[in-house]
Amino acid sequence: MLETALKIFQTVFSLFLIGAVMMHSAKGEGLGMIGGGAKVFGSQKGVEAGLNRLTTALVVLWALTSLGLAYISYHK
Repeated sequence: MLETALKIFQTVFSLFLIGAVMMHSAKGEGLGMIGGGAKVFGSQKGVEAGLNRLTTALVVLWALTSLGLAYISYHK
């Protein structure tokens, strides 16, 4: 049961992480500006800072689920 839940979370975190990375801009241009993103946060720096925090949080969650799955797999 726990293993199944972790696998689902791992998949969801992986998809969101891919999306977050793709939204990062490369030299000021990128998918992060779709929909007027800079207007919501006040500036391009605000958008990048928000995306950086989101990406960092997703990486930490992804890593924790990976460690959890490895632990469960090792102790089967």
